[in-house]
Order: sequence, then C-alpha cells, then structure tokens
Amino acid sequence: MALPTYQSAMLPLLKFAGDRQEHSLRDATRAVSEAFKLTEDERNQLLSSGRKSVIDDRVGWARTYLGQAGLLDSTRRGHFRISERGFNFLSTNPTEVNVQLLKQFPEFAAFLARKSKKKSGIDEPVSPEAIPENESTPEEAFETSFQTIRNSLANEVLEQVKACSPSFFERLVVELLVAMGYGGTLQDAGKAVGKSNDGGIDGIIKEDRLGLDVIYLQAKKWEATVGSPELRGFAGALMGKQATKGVFITTSNFSNGARDYVKSISSNIILIDGEELADLLIDFNVGVNVVANYEIKRIDSDYFVEE
Repeated sequence: MALPTYQSAMLPLLKFAGDRQEHSLRDATRAVSEAFKLTEDERNQLLSSGRKSVIDDRVGWARTYLGQAGLLDSTRRGHFRISERGFNFLSTNPTEVNVQLLKQFPEFAAFLARKSKKKSGIDEPVSPEAIPENESTPEEAFETSFQTIRNSLANEVLEQVKACSPSFFERLVVELLVAMGYGGTLQDAGKAVGKSNDGGIDGIIKEDRLGLDVIYLQAKKWEATVGSPELRGFAGALMGKQATKGVFITTSNFSNGARDYVKSISSNIILIDGEELADLLIDFNVGVNVVANYEIKRIDSDYFVEE
C-alpha cells in the first residue's frame, strides 16, 4: 500500500487517540502505519534530507493540524491526547478528515489565515476557502522545492564546466580537491595536477597536508562516455607506479563496462562522473555562491521546564 498523505493520516490518528489516553507520537506513527498496512521498507522510507522517515513527518504534521483545530491536546513533549472537542467530533463517525473539513473550526481557520498572511504580506484577513490545499507536508514541500533548485543549479554548473577550457578544468579540479581536504595547500596541489602527463596519469596530489600518502588523478573533460579501455589504462598506470589510490574524474559519464571493470579488479579507484562532480562543486562551494539561508527550527522543550 502507498504511504498515506498527512491528510489521510488524520482520521486513523484521531481514532487511535479516541481511547482518551495519553499517547506518544512514536506510538501514533506505529498505529497509523499498521492501519495502512505499510511494509518495513515503506516505514523506513526517508525524506530527501535523510533526517527522518516520510511516515514520521506525515503523522507529525497530521497531529499538528488536528491540534490547531483543537481536536488534540499536547500534554508534554512528543505526547498528546484527544480533546473533548475531538472526542465529540469522533463520535459523529466521520468517514474522512482533511484540511477542508478542519476549516469549520475557528482556531484552524485562524491558523491558516496566519500562514497566508505571512506568505503574502497582506494585512487583511484571508478567507480559508481561498487557500489551496496540498497533499505534501510543509517539510516535504520545502525539501522538494530545495531539491528542484539544487537539480537546476547542478545542470547549470555542469554546463559551465563543460564549456570551460582544459586548463581551467584542471584548476577547478584542484580547487575542489583542496576544498574537500586533499592536496595540502592550493599551491602544492596546483603544482601537482595537470603537470605529469605520465603513462595515463594526469596528476598526483597529496592525500593530506603531511603528504603521508598520494592520490593519482585522471581528469577528462569529455562529452563521450568513458569506457573500460580508459579505465584499464588508468589501472595499469597505477600498477606501474605501485599506487594504491586513484581518482578518475570526467564531465561525461562511465559505461557500465567501465564501472564493472573497476569493481572486478577490487582496486581503490574512485569514479566521479559529471553529475557527481556538479554535486561536489555545490556541496563544497566551488564555483557557486550562497544566495540565501533558511533554518527550520523546532521548540526547545527543555527551555520551558520550570523548576
């Protein structure tokens, strides 16, 4: 069965709380998961950030919305129970609970109006009926938007890298590796990369500032797919140097044969294709600038504990 949306999780959550006992959010998530007969894989499915599971996020927001409507009361951190209003509402045997239905409660309507006012900057009251409904939780919507922006940026970055000159590409590789903690100083790394051109090796870079070990590099600004012959040549060059570590970077991609070959020889060769290169440039702020920062905050329950 597909994962429930946060709206479809509302009624099972309210029914779970219908015994009027205090419940933890963890137990509620388990109960909703059982109600929808979710598999172990579905229960463990994570948000794109990897911080928490999708079902945890959706049940959490279902609880938040039911709380804003006055159907659930928070008792302590991570715990809640059904309110008198919630119990009376549940006794009407509703077949569905969603945002549209919750708009009948003044507190929830006010909650939506506050959200809309912050978003639009308008001081006038906003009719709850005018607010579009979304099956995604706010956190899911935020992460989806973030990933869309990041994917677009990655495509832009890769196009820029492909358009640059070979010498600029070499410098870019150097800056990225140094930003990642390799190569010692930028000056040391710059001396090493793109200078050797020795038997299939484009450069040699320190693994750390002390130079206790080295990494051999192959950097190809290609459009064509990198196949197994290129990897065989690189692996052979590493053997000739008695090297134990190598990184092959390309702006294109690797064929399945090339990847299978690297796996088959059990060598310590890392393959970085164009997509991963763009992601690394973004992650380590090489060739990109931070435009804005957004923080997602949660209540500090310990702060409000009175001694």
